[in-house]
Amino acid sequence: MDTLIDSTSLEAGRPWPLGAHWDGRGANFALFSAHAEAVDLCVLEGRQMRVLPLRECSDQVWHGYLAGAVPGLRYAYRVHGPNAPELGHRFDGQRLLVDPYAREVAGRFSWPAQDDPVHCLTAALVDEAFDWGGDAPPAIPWADTVLYEAHVKGVSRQHPGVPEVLRGTYAGLAAPAMIEHFQRLGVTALSLLPVHYFLDEQRLVNEGRVNYWGYNSLAFFAPAPRYAARVGGQSVIAEFKTMVRSLHAAGLEVILDVVFNHTAETDEWGPTLSFRGIDNRSYYRLPAADLAGYENFSGCGNTLNLAHPRVLQLVMDALRYWVEVMHVDGFRFDLAAALTRDSAFLAALRQDPLLQRVKLIAEPWDIGPDGYRLGGFLPGWSEWNDRFRDDVRAFWLTGEAGVGQLAQRLAGSSEIFQAAGRAPQAGVNFVTAHDGFTLRDLVSYQTKHNELNGEDNRDGHGHNCSWNCGEEGESADPAVLERRRRLQRALLTTLLIAQGVPMLQGGDELGRTQAGNNNAYCQDNAMTWLDWRQTTAGLIDFVAGLIGLRRRFPQLRRRHWLTGLATADRQPDVVWWHPAGRPMRVADWQSKKLGAFAMQLTPEMPVAGQAGDGGTLLCLINRDEIPVSFLLPAGIWEQVCDSSADAAFATCRREKATPVAARCVQILSRA
Repeated sequence: MDTLIDSTSLEAGRPWPLGAHWDGRGANFALFSAHAEAVDLCVLEGRQMRVLPLRECSDQVWHGYLAGAVPGLRYAYRVHGPNAPELGHRFDGQRLLVDPYAREVAGRFSWPAQDDPVHCLTAALVDEAFDWGGDAPPAIPWADTVLYEAHVKGVSRQHPGVPEVLRGTYAGLAAPAMIEHFQRLGVTALSLLPVHYFLDEQRLVNEGRVNYWGYNSLAFFAPAPRYAARVGGQSVIAEFKTMVRSLHAAGLEVILDVVFNHTAETDEWGPTLSFRGIDNRSYYRLPAADLAGYENFSGCGNTLNLAHPRVLQLVMDALRYWVEVMHVDGFRFDLAAALTRDSAFLAALRQDPLLQRVKLIAEPWDIGPDGYRLGGFLPGWSEWNDRFRDDVRAFWLTGEAGVGQLAQRLAGSSEIFQAAGRAPQAGVNFVTAHDGFTLRDLVSYQTKHNELNGEDNRDGHGHNCSWNCGEEGESADPAVLERRRRLQRALLTTLLIAQGVPMLQGGDELGRTQAGNNNAYCQDNAMTWLDWRQTTAGLIDFVAGLIGLRRRFPQLRRRHWLTGLATADRQPDVVWWHPAGRPMRVADWQSKKLGAFAMQLTPEMPVAGQAGDGGTLLCLINRDEIPVSFLLPAGIWEQVCDSSADAAFATCRREKATPVAARCVQILSRA
C-alpha cells in the first residue's frame, strides 16, 4: 500500500462530538488522547493511504475536518507518544488504531495482529439516516416484563421457518417465524447477548474455536457484522435498526448485554488495536505499583477506567447512542461492579434524562476486591439475582435449601432489595442463563462436562446445585425421565410465580441440551444453537401457559412488597400455608424435613389500566417424592395449573383439600 503524507487537506474542525461525523459536505474527526504528542488521521482509499496530521488539539481532543469525505470511507489513527510501559504509556506511531467511537468496523482481524493497512481493522464513516416509520418503544412496565435471554445467531440458526439466508442474523431474529414464537410464549423483551463488535481470542482461534458469547468487545458503538445478513446490500447498522423496528412493532423490547468492564486488548501481552495505543494510561486501570500491568477485575486481562471523565463519557455516549439512534430499550451490564469503583457511573446514569426511561440491569459482581454487590445498586436499577437461582435449585434438586429460603425468593428477596427503597422488580429472577447449565441439563447432569472447551474441564462453575435424577446424561429409564419432566416444570413454575422480574433462558422452553457443558462460551455449533426440530413435547405450551397465568393474575407481579398485613379488603396480602390447613409457624420454617407449603396472595390496589383476575391465588408447592394432601383455606377454589399433569392448565373445582403430586406446583384461584 502506498502512503502519502498530506498536510494540506484538513480544516481545523471542532473537538466535539467525539468520533467521526458526516454532515453531507465532509466529516469532522475528533479523538481524545491526554498523553499523545501527535495524532495522524489515516484515510484508506483503494491501495493508497493518506496520512493527515491533526494539527488542532483542544482540551486533549485532537480534531480536524475533511471536506469531501463520504460514508464508506475507511479511516484509522496513528498516535505518537512515549513507548514507556513503566510509566503506563504504550504508544506506537506505526500502528493503525480503531476509533473508540467507530460506528462501523471495517476489515477482518486475524491472528497474529497485523500492521499491514490492507489487513488491519479500521473504522468506516457512516450515514445515520434511517426511516423508522413511526417506531415507538413498547415501554413495558417493569412489573409486567418477562425477559427472554437470547443469542442473536443461536436462536434462529436452525429454525426451519426462517429463510436460510437470514438464519443466525439480526434479520433472522426478527423474521415472522421468530416473532410468532416470542408472541406465542408471551415474553415481553429479548435480552440479547453482546452485539458490540468483538474479537475471538488468539487461544481460541489457534484451537479452531471462537468466542461465541461475545464478551470481548472492541468497539462499543458498532454492531457486530458477523450477525448481519446484508440482504440487498443493506448495511449492518440498517439491518440492526430494521430488527429493532420489527420487534417493537410486535410489542417486544430489545435489551443489550453490554461489556464495558474490559476490552479485547486483554493484558500487557495482548494486541494494540485501539484504546491501548491511543492513551493506555487514561483508558485502563493500572496498578499504582506496576504501571506496566493492568488491574484485572474482569478476569479477561484489563479493566476500563471509568474513574477517568473521558472514559466515563465514552460509556455514556455509547449508551445514549444505542437508545437515541438505534432505539434499544435497555441494557444488561456485564460485571457491573467493575463500572462502579471510584467512578461517577451510577450518578451519571441517574441524572441522564434520556437513559432514565430505559431498563437498566446489573450483573452485580466481578472478581475484584469487594466484587459481590448484590442489592447494592440504586433505585431504578434491576439486578441479576443469583440468590434466587441457587436457592430455587437447592430447594428442588438437592434439598440443601428449606421452605424458608424458597419463600424468601418467592417474595422477591426483600431482605436484599427492599432496604434501599426499591421495588420487587429490583430483582431479576432466573433459574438458568447462558452462563451455566440449560434447564434440561440441570436435571440431567450431576457434574459439568466441558471437555470440548479445551481446558481439561477446569472451566465453568463447579457448584451447580444440579441433580441428574438417577442417571448421568441421556437416559431411557422412564422413572428418570418422569423425574426430569416434573422438575423442569416445577422450576419453571417457581420462576413465573415469584415476585420480581422473571428471565427465561432461550431454548429452555424447547428442552435444549448442551450435553452437560455449563460454559459453552466457545461453542459456535449445534451444541449452542437452538434445535427447533427436537423439542420436548408440550414444553413450549407449558411455558406459554405459565406466562399467561402471570399476565392474568396481577398478584404475581406486585409493584409493592408483601407485608403479611391486611389489605383494603381486610385480607393479608400474603399468607404462608401449611399442608395441615393452617398458617406456617416458626418451627415450620426451621424444619429441615418439611418440603411442602403454600403461598396465598391477595391483590394490591390496582394500577390504572391494569387488567387481570383480582381474586385470591394459592400456590401449593411439594418437592417431596410422594404426593401431599393440602387442607385448603375456606372457600371454593378453581385449580388453574398443575405442573405435574400432562394437561397442566385443565381446570377443576377444589374444596377443603387437594392432592398435590410429587415434585409439583399447583395453583388455585378463588374469586
